[in-house]
Amino acid sequence: MGYSAEIYKKAALTLEQRRTRAETTAKQHKEEAERRIPQLRMLDAEIAQAGLDAVKAIGMKENADAFLQALSQKSLQAQEKRRTLLRQAGLPEDYLTVKYVCPKCSDTGYHGGFRCSCYDKLLQNLAYSQLCSDFPVEKCTFSSFNLSLYSKRTDTATGVVPYTRMQDIFRYCKQYADEFDRQSPSLFLYGETGLGKTHLSLAIAGEVVRKGFGVIYGSAQNLLDRMEKERFKGEEDGATDAILSCDLLILDDLGAEFTTQFTVSAVYNIINTRLQKGLPVIISTNLPIKELEKRYTRRITSRIFGSYETLAFCGADIRQLLR
Repeated sequence: MGYSAEIYKKAALTLEQRRTRAETTAKQHKEEAERRIPQLRMLDAEIAQAGLDAVKAIGMKENADAFLQALSQKSLQAQEKRRTLLRQAGLPEDYLTVKYVCPKCSDTGYHGGFRCSCYDKLLQNLAYSQLCSDFPVEKCTFSSFNLSLYSKRTDTATGVVPYTRMQDIFRYCKQYADEFDRQSPSLFLYGETGLGKTHLSLAIAGEVVRKGFGVIYGSAQNLLDRMEKERFKGEEDGATDAILSCDLLILDDLGAEFTTQFTVSAVYNIINTRLQKGLPVIISTNLPIKELEKRYTRRITSRIFGSYETLAFCGADIRQLLR
């Protein structure tokens, strides 16, 4: 999954804190138990010695099995006696066990040479939390999208019924989020301001993150600013790599940014690189098609219109209606 460097860093720190907390607690439990039950030190030494003695079986032949069986029996008896002593002292039998959040990987994030499922879940939760802290994802869901705000009358200028058009777009976006994978098509959302482009983009982002994919969401201005700072000011935060390689990039409000030679070049780099990698992008803009073609080079617009699924939003400004 293509998460940002910041998310991976937070995940590594969280795993380290989990391990430290579990091991520190276990150490404190051991010290307390040994103060209350002095015999524990001797039992722990017996259990540890049994493990060391097992190495001797390597040089044995016909007697190895019997020797190991005797050691195992001795270790089991010591462990049972330790549990009994703990119970008698009013402590849980597993009081000395290191209780990791994930017993499978011991909070390392890896199990059997592969990334543990707990690590994937942690990355997913961190990415969703970050998305929610930066944008109103919890408010912009599919269930909160209100189709009743769109007129059911035919627009005389376009011949389109806004309600019907937006109903189709809503269903398409919902299905897109439900079936999303790294091979999903790129989307181009355009139309006047206040028609629900950002709402549906965030709704897709929230669902896709919950499915465990890495999503980068941001306004074109902010994302391009971060790329520019990396390029010219040396502020390395992994933004460019994340933008070019995350599972889904959502570039909101393209055209609202201050257009420079760098921003035009960066937009081309984003679109072309992700197109070559087969990674999906969702672009939204308030600009009319002709204005978009005028502001950006033809090699940019030709890639968008030739490779992206186009969703033309229509209707009245919802924000005005809600006021």
